[in-house]
Amino acid sequence: MSEIQMIIDKQRTTTWSPPRSFKFTRRTSLKLLLTVFITFTVLFILSNDTPSPLHRKSSSQGCPPTSYTNGSWIYNPHNATRMEKKDDALFFSGFEGCASSREYYWHLAADKEDQWDRFPRAHSYEWVGQCGLGPIDPELIVKHLVEDGGWLLVGGMFVSRYSMAFGAQFILDSVTENHFFSLSCLLYPHVIATPKYTEGGSFDRGWPQNLYLNPSSPLLQHKHISFPDGFDITVTPLVTFRRIDLLFSQAELLDIHRSIYPSPPQAQGFKLFSDEPVWTLALASYLDLFTSPLPLGNYATMVVSTAGHWTTTLFSGYHDETKADSGYGIDPGLLSFFNEAMTIWAREVQAVLWNQHRSNLRFGRPAKKKKRRVLVRSYLPGHEDCHAAREPWAEVQPFVWNWYNWGYVDAFNRVFETVLVERTRFPDIHYLPIDRPGRLRPDAHTTGDCLHIMTGAGVLEGWTHYIWHYVTHEIV
Repeated sequence: MSEIQMIIDKQRTTTWSPPRSFKFTRRTSLKLLLTVFITFTVLFILSNDTPSPLHRKSSSQGCPPTSYTNGSWIYNPHNATRMEKKDDALFFSGFEGCASSREYYWHLAADKEDQWDRFPRAHSYEWVGQCGLGPIDPELIVKHLVEDGGWLLVGGMFVSRYSMAFGAQFILDSVTENHFFSLSCLLYPHVIATPKYTEGGSFDRGWPQNLYLNPSSPLLQHKHISFPDGFDITVTPLVTFRRIDLLFSQAELLDIHRSIYPSPPQAQGFKLFSDEPVWTLALASYLDLFTSPLPLGNYATMVVSTAGHWTTTLFSGYHDETKADSGYGIDPGLLSFFNEAMTIWAREVQAVLWNQHRSNLRFGRPAKKKKRRVLVRSYLPGHEDCHAAREPWAEVQPFVWNWYNWGYVDAFNRVFETVLVERTRFPDIHYLPIDRPGRLRPDAHTTGDCLHIMTGAGVLEGWTHYIWHYVTHEIV
């Protein structure tokens, strides 16, 4: 028996009795009660002493999305040097490195020297909401992804034929992919990423990107992680990103549209989609991935985001040049179809989750399997003339030129939120309106456009921090 175990056993078996010279009297009892009262009073005052907002700890009362997003960006500089080389952006972020090799310096917004004057100020702000989450702990997040289940990130970006003037990067990349890349930096060196884009060859943007536990992680060396049965660090992802722009395949959306509108109000020859490029999957395909068992899958949380892809350039059947004031047909036409499609999406997803929950029951009791849930992250529009900005906003500003469908993203978000408000129908699908911190950061975009978000400025990292908090503290 170890020395530590002997001490523990001794503590368990030893009972306390007062010394022979000690006598309980009415007077000593009153003194003891008074001492206890004073001690607890002091501890209560100390525990409720309001800390600095930049060091506020997680509230025992919880931190719902509305409280988290009701805040502001506080200037908290910690880098005094100027940017002189690309890798300085990583240093300013506070990351040791990034596991993903995909468009590395573009994600860090370090690929254009004429925008280096944005650093290090872009990395000098901290989000302070009405409730604090405490400092972000990458090791705790890695432990959560292994023990509680991984994350499947599903989403894409806005695509428009009118955006081609901004270059291929704007057309083909994804805000959700920005989030994945940020995770690969935040969790480094505990994770490795695939594919390796530095090895050359061609890669389709619809292919999955994964984060796996690094066999050389210090967490493994110190044995701080309890692995689920069947977990294999060589094949079980912690995080997977899939480029799925519409949450349905185009064929599925065509079928849905025909079922809702057998005779479209538009003229004969109606065609729902244009030839604009889009990356998407059938719903069943990525739900099969989400629910795949160990060792191939260990997902417990699917995070989805959509809205920016629902434009009348892609959904050309709704495009109407005479309706410039309503998004060229977005309102009410495309918004109405979006409502119908997302209602069907939520119904189908919840049915799969219910089936999963039932399969986890053993003799009427829950088996030792994770309960899966889906989070819908509110979509984030871009900022007009973003590269002229050098600091956050205090309040969300209205659009001047109303580029693309950005002025209607709030409407799409409200539609999705309204669909999910019936908690009894969709108890395992949660809407997270956490876009406001990003709406206040016109200074935090990548170099090539005003939609995608740079890694390290706090917007993407804030998504990770809050999603982790929500699934570990807010969901009972």
